[in-house]
Amino acid sequence: MKKLLLSAIAICAFSIVSFAQMSIGAKAGFNFANVGGDAENTDMRTSIHLGGYLNFAMSEQLSIQPELLYNSVGAKVSEGDFEATTKLNYLSIPVMVKYSFGNINVQAGPQLGLLLGAKEKWEGDGESGEDDVKEFYNGTDFGFNFGLGAEFGKLNATLRYSAGLSNIVDTDEDVKVTNNVIQLSIGYTLFGGDD
Repeated sequence: MKKLLLSAIAICAFSIVSFAQMSIGAKAGFNFANVGGDAENTDMRTSIHLGGYLNFAMSEQLSIQPELLYNSVGAKVSEGDFEATTKLNYLSIPVMVKYSFGNINVQAGPQLGLLLGAKEKWEGDGESGEDDVKEFYNGTDFGFNFGLGAEFGKLNATLRYSAGLSNIVDTDEDVKVTNNVIQLSIGYTLFGGDD
């Protein structure tokens, strides 16, 4: 049964690559990140993402776009004169399905995140420091993305919301914390597309 399933997946993947018009691009932009779930009194952290994408155009309207991104997210907390910023860095792998209406597209798809590092920078009571807190976070994150995009020849712009679905904290307590991120990206098609 496993061999049959793997064979079917391989045939589908080969068919997509064979019949689709492929393009390769790079993208970068800003993250406006926060945490949700049981987390309270947190503020947005502004950070960056950068990476690349493959776009497989199935038709003029429909395409599938897997991406590989360095994604820095997290949140801020302020209480009295104490401030802390949690910086979570992921290797993110979104797979977006895009449907275009002329130059405008809507997009949605799942995202897997692999935690690369976690730091907490803090200051208060005249002291400051930065701690490695990776041990308190799960190694993977899963979310669902949806957004809008626009194409301008080889240039493209995307506004996307990533809603966290999995618990990012590793604790014995019954606490769930999720990543929630607004992404604003600019991309450029390096190969393929209109070539």
